[in-house]
Amino acid sequence: MYKLLITITLLGLSGCASLGNLIPPSQQKAISLEPTELFADLKNLPKPVGSIPVSVYSFRDQTGQYKPQTNVSSFSTAVTQGANSILVQALHESDWFTPVEREGLQNILTERKIIRAGQADNPNQADLPPLTTAKIILEGGIISYDTNVKTGGLGMEYFGIGASELYREDAISIYLRAVDVRTGQVLLSVATSKKVLSQEMRAGFFRYVSYKRLAEAEAGFSDNEPMSICVTQAIEKALTDLITKGIDKGLWAKKSA
Repeated sequence: MYKLLITITLLGLSGCASLGNLIPPSQQKAISLEPTELFADLKNLPKPVGSIPVSVYSFRDQTGQYKPQTNVSSFSTAVTQGANSILVQALHESDWFTPVEREGLQNILTERKIIRAGQADNPNQADLPPLTTAKIILEGGIISYDTNVKTGGLGMEYFGIGASELYREDAISIYLRAVDVRTGQVLLSVATSKKVLSQEMRAGFFRYVSYKRLAEAEAGFSDNEPMSICVTQAIEKALTDLITKGIDKGLWAKKSA
């Protein structure tokens, strides 16, 4: 009877997910980040006539929100502080733009000073080439992080045996704009949003199998979308929209077939 109840409970939970989720994972080695689903849309855009040099000085979290924790004072931010690096990576992987380093510009200037100091003893050495200038500056950031946009669940219990499923949706939004370096004019501005899904599944039973003998078991797991992956998808979507709108407005041209 005891084994039967455990089997029924686990089968009820496995109806929504694999039993592999109930087993703690073993230690794993570091792996390369896999491209997101939206990265394919970015790579499948038409090829450009030429790559445009762009710079990103700051693309940061503008929400100022911290992770919600019950009865705990936490200074951990709700969203990643590395959105600038994510955007530069997406630009680097695209064929349309060539990012030039600006976040670590002071480090580059320091190294160039060291090289020039070494050249003073060797006047025949070739001079350093000038730094690449950007034609467009990309500005913007993560402008909102809304929690509990949608919550819900479903559960059932009968004769001490039950199962339940809960979910919660959060949402992040970003703005991205392209600014002409020569005039300061905002050429394009796009906005994207990404839902962040969290879900929890549980199943268990609680009953007396005989006189003074109580049987109780519980199993469950939770699944949360990584915030950094959601930010990456929102940025890649915004960059794809920016390129598409730029083509439609004639700001940059695609290569003719």
